[in-house]
Amino acid sequence: MARYFQCWMSIATVSTAGHLLGYARVSTTDQDAALQVDALTAAGCYRVFVDTISGSLDHRPELTKLMDQLRPGDTLVVWRLDRLGRSIRHLIDQLQILSEQGVGFRSLQETIDTTSSGGRLVFHVFAALAEFERDLIRERTNAGLAAARARGRKGGRPPALSPDQVKAARRMYEQNEMTVAKIGAVLGVSRATIYRALNRQSVPVVEPRQSRSAV
Repeated sequence: MARYFQCWMSIATVSTAGHLLGYARVSTTDQDAALQVDALTAAGCYRVFVDTISGSLDHRPELTKLMDQLRPGDTLVVWRLDRLGRSIRHLIDQLQILSEQGVGFRSLQETIDTTSSGGRLVFHVFAALAEFERDLIRERTNAGLAAARARGRKGGRPPALSPDQVKAARRMYEQNEMTVAKIGAVLGVSRATIYRALNRQSVPVVEPRQSRSAV
């Protein structure tokens, strides 16, 4: 919570003397960004950067260009909050980056402006909700692990092979008639899974012997 409170406090120092730069994003090449661009232009943005994203939001080249051009006192403007952040927590993190640069933020649809006292208050509430959500997830995870330990289970991914399958793999390996890759194919798992299972059973698994075919 303290981290988000510091973010909110730092936003209060943002000046409004700079330029308005707009950012628009559409999900696929079939969508048209004209609605967002027109709204951002009407809001006074002297330049609008548009990303067309078909996959992960981690790679947004136009947003990277925009961030490079922002200067203290400027304001980044979006048509809607979800154009910038993929979640409340991600949005707050983006906001913190802007605030550290002395840059303001506006969202037209939600009428949020961090250069105003009302906008800062709204994002303060968002930050508190994001931290609350994070605490709930952490508490549920810890409670689940504690319950599993009470039932004699440990955390982590369950074994890919059952005990009977491990025994079958060990028999096939010791018969020296099948490669590890073929054993994995029979049991429906990878070669690495077979190696790990046999090693856990104290079977010395080494590089393929000369009598074996390549694994």
